[in-house]
Amino acid sequence: MSTSKPGLKKSVTTGAGIRQAFLKFYEAKGHKILPSASLVPEDPTVLLTIAGMLPFKPIFLGQRQAPVDRATTSQKCIRTNDIENVGRTARHHTFFEMLGNFSFGDYFKEQAVAWAWELSTEVFKLAPQNLVVSVFREDDEAYAIWRDQVGVPEKRIIRMGEEDNFWKSGPTGPCGPCSEIYYDFHPEKGDDDIDLEDDTRFIEFYNLVFMQYNRDAEGNLTPLQAQNIDTGMGLERMAQILQKKPNNYETDLIFPIIQTAADIAKVDYFKQDESAKVSLKVIGDHVRSVVHMISDGITASNVGRGYILRRLIRRVVRHGRLLGIEGAFINEVAESAIALCESAYPDLREREDIIKAELQREEDQFLKTLERGEKLLAEILERKPKQISGAEAFKLFDTFGFPLELTQEIAEENGLTVDVKGFEIEMAAQRERSKSAHETIDLLAQGNLSELGIDSTDFLGYTDATSQSTVRAILVNGETVETAEAGTEVQLILDQTPFYAESGGQIGDRGFLAGDTLVVRIEDVQKDNTLYIHLGRVERGTLKVGDSVSAQIDRACRRRAQANHTATHLLQAALKKLVDDSISQAGSLVSFDRLRFDFNCPRALTAAEVQQVEAQVNTWIAEAHGAQVDVMPIDDAKAKGATAMFGEKYGDEVRVVDFPGVSMELCGGTHVGNTAEIGVFKIIAESGIAAGVRRIEAVAGPAVLEYLNVRDQIVKDLSDRFKAKPEDLVDRITNLQSELKATQKTVDGLKSELALLKSDQLLDQVETLGDFQVLVANMGEVDADSLKTSAERLLQKLGDGAVVLGSIPAEGKVSLVATFSKPVMDKGLKAGKFIGGIAKITGGGGGGRPNFAQAGGRDASKLPEALDAAKHQLAEALG
Repeated sequence: MSTSKPGLKKSVTTGAGIRQAFLKFYEAKGHKILPSASLVPEDPTVLLTIAGMLPFKPIFLGQRQAPVDRATTSQKCIRTNDIENVGRTARHHTFFEMLGNFSFGDYFKEQAVAWAWELSTEVFKLAPQNLVVSVFREDDEAYAIWRDQVGVPEKRIIRMGEEDNFWKSGPTGPCGPCSEIYYDFHPEKGDDDIDLEDDTRFIEFYNLVFMQYNRDAEGNLTPLQAQNIDTGMGLERMAQILQKKPNNYETDLIFPIIQTAADIAKVDYFKQDESAKVSLKVIGDHVRSVVHMISDGITASNVGRGYILRRLIRRVVRHGRLLGIEGAFINEVAESAIALCESAYPDLREREDIIKAELQREEDQFLKTLERGEKLLAEILERKPKQISGAEAFKLFDTFGFPLELTQEIAEENGLTVDVKGFEIEMAAQRERSKSAHETIDLLAQGNLSELGIDSTDFLGYTDATSQSTVRAILVNGETVETAEAGTEVQLILDQTPFYAESGGQIGDRGFLAGDTLVVRIEDVQKDNTLYIHLGRVERGTLKVGDSVSAQIDRACRRRAQANHTATHLLQAALKKLVDDSISQAGSLVSFDRLRFDFNCPRALTAAEVQQVEAQVNTWIAEAHGAQVDVMPIDDAKAKGATAMFGEKYGDEVRVVDFPGVSMELCGGTHVGNTAEIGVFKIIAESGIAAGVRRIEAVAGPAVLEYLNVRDQIVKDLSDRFKAKPEDLVDRITNLQSELKATQKTVDGLKSELALLKSDQLLDQVETLGDFQVLVANMGEVDADSLKTSAERLLQKLGDGAVVLGSIPAEGKVSLVATFSKPVMDKGLKAGKFIGGIAKITGGGGGGRPNFAQAGGRDASKLPEALDAAKHQLAEALG
């Protein structure tokens, strides 16, 4: 994309143009463009990526080293906390893109503010009279930058309280004030009594977070050693502003999707009433969400992020029905969304088949569910009640997808009313349930298995690896069936099973079901209360309800899971013993090839502590401690000191897994009979994942050998590359780093000396303007640091006066510096404001103190023009 202003003025009005202009602008300011992170975050405290800064949270919390000093991204995000407002307001969405620029201990307020203003006014061409800024009420520094360096009138700088303009990561930790830029749709109303809460007049489009403090447990603020910048500009909001649309939905980011839905429904969007427009907007918004979610690996389910995906898909189908669309249509709309977004997110087209298959499966299943809902409503009406209760209306809405409006319409046709207040109470309770990341929704809601009278599955897997079982129920795509042919994906209920179902962090077993001509491969097992749901595929033969099958677990996978699960018990015991007895589990994963253990701890473990913990676990393994497993009353288990496992719900009777003298926990998982069976334990990593929560990743048993083989190959490759023995690699690399550092220091010194020599040669270019000595010059290819040193040295030699220097340190980059003596400043010249204006000529910006300031640009061809302008302005002010 061209970076010339005439080209930008036209191109940045499109959504794609806005995104590209933002990223290119900050790339020119030294930022590295990073790709959008997945909608599935690494942070376990949130279900989905909800903000542009979320992928960088570990860096801001000091848990991870920043890969670069400056970064810029267009991050895809999803939020569903205000899902009922989607389509009803101008700017609520589930899916949105957050454009951001980030500094990790590099630049701070002056540059962030100057660049935000330059981007808004120079690149996006927003008129200054249409912009209002807010600052934290106590942030006099930001206020002064906006007023004195940017030139925003005081009446258009609004001080706001902590609730609106102070960012914090939690009760303790990094925090700091915010500054926001608002677009004013009605500047003619004047600057008196500006109310930024008036969203009919103002829209916030850019938020700058100045992360400058650390807050301790007492609430005291101390300055951070490394101050950070975290910003966010809403792409959809900027598109609304630049495209002059009444809402985000009618921009080119969403409206083509809406138009596709309108064409399917055979309606004209602009001629519809508000209710129909809401339905079209919901479809446009939600389809964007679901195609990105599926592309990032999320599949529909009744728990966690899978539940959110399923809910969004069902809302799309439901609103299609409200528009009169009877059959399947979601994939036609999804194609429009993919085509619209694929230039920025090519993975959508690459995973098109996966996306459409998941959408088709969910839509077909839900259309059948809607039919059952219509039958239920008919049954309710046959009872001739005086009113349809809130609970009944909510069941129709939540389970069968009936919108309240549709239930009300049908009720009115039959002379009935609906208990709307009762419905809203049920809806509020559902919202609370969906807020929890760990909330489990009934896995079998669509299958109506409760009607089959299946109470439970007997689990035999603690003692048996095989069992003769009877198939009690078969589900295909969530629907109960009597038979399933080869090639069919199925969910099975058996009367008894040796397969462990996922719980307590341990994943479900794998294996086979076998009959005379039948083979069913089992890939996973899930649990719903006392029912075990076996997920698999019919490999050969025909599976029927009532079949007697031989259920056989994969013994090798089970042994690996047992080793890893027991290792987590030993790991927790070692952490309590060697690090802090108050450590408690915050989550875990036990799979066949690795384990992950999350625990509450206010600090990182030292390298020595990690080694000690690993050594202690391996000592217990070598000591061959036998397992004692008992079932006892929970009060007895607690009295013995048994530790509870994270996420487990316990009844009156509990299972206690005890390795005497080492570890005793309440646990329903499978374990080795003796610690010696684990073999060996290796910690791979220790890191922070949230405030006060640490994570250890490790391997145990056969997985350790696989891990070591990979590491061994890496060491061999490095040895060949550096021509050194493995034991000499550390010294070899350290020596190379030292040599490189010494060489760089020598180069920097030579550059500095050369710059000073060049600066001395400039003294004959000094001009006298009244009582002042003034020097404006081009220093060629000198870097920014040397330019600063030269300017300060020259001003010392000149005495009262001004020095303005420019250079081109690299292709496409311009550096500028200005330094003024006090008498020059007394004439009204401020170095920060002065150099910022000069830098704009080169397509850049900057600022600093009244006596000294630096700036940058990106159009080297404009440097002579910029320096001429500097001479002219100094002559006018001082001559």
